[in-house]
Amino acid sequence: MNTAKQKARLFLAVAGACLIVIAVYLLGASKARNDIHAAGDRQLQIIALDLESMLERYETLPFTLGVNPEVVQVLLQPADRAAIQRLNLLLKLIQRQAKVSAIYLMDREGNTLAASNWDEAMTFVGKNFAFRPYFRDAVRGGAGRFYGIGNATGEPGYFIAQPVYADSMHRRAAPIGVIAVKIGLAEFEQTWRSSQEPIALADRSGVVFLSNRPDWRYHSMTPLNEQAQRHLAGTLQYAAQTIYPIASLPRSARAGFGDHVSKPVGRLGWQLMMFPAQARIHRAALLSALGAFLVLAATAIGYWAVHQRRRRLEERQQSRKALQQAAEELDRKIVQRTQELLQANQHLESRYAKLQEAEHLLRSTQNELVQAGKLAMLGQMAAGVTHELNQPLAAIRAFADNAVTFLTRGQADKAAENLGHISSASARMGAIIGQLKGFARKSHDTAAAVATVDLAQSIRASAMLLESEFRRHDVRLDMDIDTSAAVLGDAVRTEQVLINLLRNALDAVENAEQRTVVVSLDRQEKDALVRIRDSGPGIPEDVAQHLFEPFFTTKPSGKGLGLGLAISSSIVQAMNGQLSAYNLPEGGAEFTVRLPLAADQHNEHGGALANAGSHTD
Repeated sequence: MNTAKQKARLFLAVAGACLIVIAVYLLGASKARNDIHAAGDRQLQIIALDLESMLERYETLPFTLGVNPEVVQVLLQPADRAAIQRLNLLLKLIQRQAKVSAIYLMDREGNTLAASNWDEAMTFVGKNFAFRPYFRDAVRGGAGRFYGIGNATGEPGYFIAQPVYADSMHRRAAPIGVIAVKIGLAEFEQTWRSSQEPIALADRSGVVFLSNRPDWRYHSMTPLNEQAQRHLAGTLQYAAQTIYPIASLPRSARAGFGDHVSKPVGRLGWQLMMFPAQARIHRAALLSALGAFLVLAATAIGYWAVHQRRRRLEERQQSRKALQQAAEELDRKIVQRTQELLQANQHLESRYAKLQEAEHLLRSTQNELVQAGKLAMLGQMAAGVTHELNQPLAAIRAFADNAVTFLTRGQADKAAENLGHISSASARMGAIIGQLKGFARKSHDTAAAVATVDLAQSIRASAMLLESEFRRHDVRLDMDIDTSAAVLGDAVRTEQVLINLLRNALDAVENAEQRTVVVSLDRQEKDALVRIRDSGPGIPEDVAQHLFEPFFTTKPSGKGLGLGLAISSSIVQAMNGQLSAYNLPEGGAEFTVRLPLAADQHNEHGGALANAGSHTD
């Protein structure tokens, strides 16, 4: 009877232990799956941001090209071969600079009139793309987007198309053509190949078109119905090939396909997917189950040891010697098991210490990277202020040469006047360098001197510093500053604002047919208005709303940090004024500096003006 009870108890204990191990395995698998999915989701988020950033970078390129007069001229006069050739050369130049696959122009029927690959064997010129969805969307007046295999080149790419209107300012009429940009995405596949886990990008229908598993490309996640197959065949999105599901591939080719993490990407309903390795989940679950088994085994051993000790105590009357031997054996086994547990505990503590070391190293590395980023930004700002020093240096050189000439002629008074200009320009350079040094050390204990500033004199001084630049770029500078106006502020910073605006105007008319910059000074009630107009292309709508934001620039890399207008706006605001910009009806842009006249600021507190330097320099 006792034997049967013991067997029953043993069976229940073993069954309970198995259930516990299985439960721990399942819980460990669930936790490992959640952790791996969370890590995959974070990695997908980084990849998705990189992909969307690249796609959005070229969104405005076809729209910008669509308002080009040469594009409109080719559509209006398709028989003008000279105009088409000029446009071909322009599109090829833009394609190389923008690093896209192709740029091409189609008429309303989808015939390609000009293309960046006009001189290549597989040129788009003469091809008809009216069957493509991106053309149909754009010719109806919207933006066209599409991914597919090129009908002419056989190379896949992402297509962005925009309608072209005869008059870009009046877009209610029907488009006269469509301009499209093709972007290659193969570089992402090259990047993904470093990942051991499968990564795939599928379209709205579930067809994989980018993946670090080449066998998956142009296969679907699930079988496609006949309607989806007909749609793909009608648009020739993936040429003429039939799309089969990934599950139909051989076992070696579809290895890794199954449970995955996905994230939406782009504007076409794409899904970016990562397929975590299931072996990692099973391995983590097995380790958890093994740990549970070891704990249960240790508990069973302890219980068995206690049970044996109880039995030896009960048998003490029968055989003291046998009981003593059994107790010694039991103690030896307990010590041995305890030593094993202590060693296992020490091993776990050692691994935990190594993990803490790794975490400390990671935090230290992150802090060093953050500091390196700060130093790199400071270096860029220091490099960006050099254009403020080039003009005074050029002026000093010119005045010094003039002074030598006047001294040679014996005209000491004019030489002294030029030396005075050199002193003034040197003082201005010192002030600008002082501002840069103040920003570098983030000092708040120096204040700009507040005094009465003659705006007319500041305009003349700023124009004088940039006079050589205007001559070198063949730009005419007209000044209408007969009105006198005085404001409260700092003369150096006032001229810094004017120089920034004049340089921006100079850059704006660099490629204009008529290169003119006009500076005027007016009084309007209690305010002084400085207007700087240029004959350039004007300010794009998408740029206007970010114009005065720090580090926002439309200039190429190395030609600006995006700080000039932000600093100028801050200086003007510190002087209780306002800096604004808008496009002129006749073309070009106008920047307006509105400052209260000095007579109306005597009762104003000047603390903000005095401390402006710590926020703007």
